[in-house]
Amino acid sequence: MTKAPAWPLCPPGVERWLTTSDGIGLRALLWPRPEARGTVLILNGRTEYAEKYGEAALALQAAGFSAATLDWRGQGLSQRLLPDPRKGHVSRFRDYQLDLAALTAVLRAPDFPEPFFMLAHSMGGAIGLRALAEGLPVKAAVFLAPMWGIRLPGPIGGLALQTFTATARTPLAAHYAPPPAGGAAPSFELRGFTGNPLTGDPARWRQMGDYLRAHPDRDIAGPTVGWLAEALAECRALRALPSPALPCLTLSGAHERIVSLTAIRHRLSLWPQAVYHEWAGAAHELLMEAPATREAVLAGISVFLRSHAPG
Repeated sequence: MTKAPAWPLCPPGVERWLTTSDGIGLRALLWPRPEARGTVLILNGRTEYAEKYGEAALALQAAGFSAATLDWRGQGLSQRLLPDPRKGHVSRFRDYQLDLAALTAVLRAPDFPEPFFMLAHSMGGAIGLRALAEGLPVKAAVFLAPMWGIRLPGPIGGLALQTFTATARTPLAAHYAPPPAGGAAPSFELRGFTGNPLTGDPARWRQMGDYLRAHPDRDIAGPTVGWLAEALAECRALRALPSPALPCLTLSGAHERIVSLTAIRHRLSLWPQAVYHEWAGAAHELLMEAPATREAVLAGISVFLRSHAPG
């Protein structure tokens, strides 16, 4: 595999190749900072890849932190899990915890000192909440549109829990989930800018699409039945967990159409140290919104993390 080019206008991080405890090959990008005040673990979402968070990593470096992220198993440049590499699949949602463990195992002082902090988007928010519940040593967490519940189209939503759960351990698990939730089209061939659920900024939409069209092996298509069943089950399991005893900043777009704002609001109502804000006019990817929104979000994240960092 070849190395992905840097995200436009953003220098690449230091590339590392990792192997999980169950033998899956992963690609990570690391952004060390001399005399860092801590290390931010960036947990990205389904379909994403490490370079996409280069701008966030540079903002974190400027705020005094080292940063590290990875391509989850089954996406980006990490090992794909099915013969059709376009399928977004995972055998068990908890397997993502093995990926996170492989990343944290290579983070050592002085370049990547503790305390650890977390910046988690979408699917990464579900992975991150589970990791916190199981003792990942994080001092404070930031969640962007976390996947603590999934918005499914009406015809799918009504049958999802019964149908997908019943097929999660059958040969059907490796099939694409039905459209509009799934399907074999690459993520940027599903629709044009109008009505897209990710961003309200046409320039950033074009940039994301141009990058993936130029490098289609970084993209994946829709989720499999198995992935969707596992994700729904994990969201349901997360609802039963107590909130972690640490400070939390959560940001969502008011025009969110992928994850459940109801689930986010419910979780944060039970999190004593949580701060929550919904950005008017923003969609699912706050870090891919118009420059004013993106810069304000990054500035707010930096202020929050610095307020909980040593020194």
